[in-house]
Amino acid sequence: MSITVRIPAPLRTLTQNQAEVSVEGGSVAAAVEDLERRYPGMKARILDEKGALRRYINIFKNEDDIRSAQALQTQLAPGDKLTIVPAIAGGSC
Repeated sequence: MSITVRIPAPLRTLTQNQAEVSVEGGSVAAAVEDLERRYPGMKARILDEKGALRRYINIFKNEDDIRSAQALQTQLAPGDKLTIVPAIAGGSC
């Protein structure tokens, strides 16, 4: 089952500067594993040492934040799109 993953600019060095890549997986966790297999180093930037989604990383399945669903266990279907979005810290000027 092919899933499209949109890669943010800071992580594109790991995907040979590709903005979108295809992976296989029936869940977000399986897609992350396949992403790591194809693009080593990606998993460590997405998941923490306990295997949980890093605080400053958001992943959207289509338009929905996976944290409001079943997080990494969120199920995927063919044609779904995952978007990795690093949180941006900001403040007042």
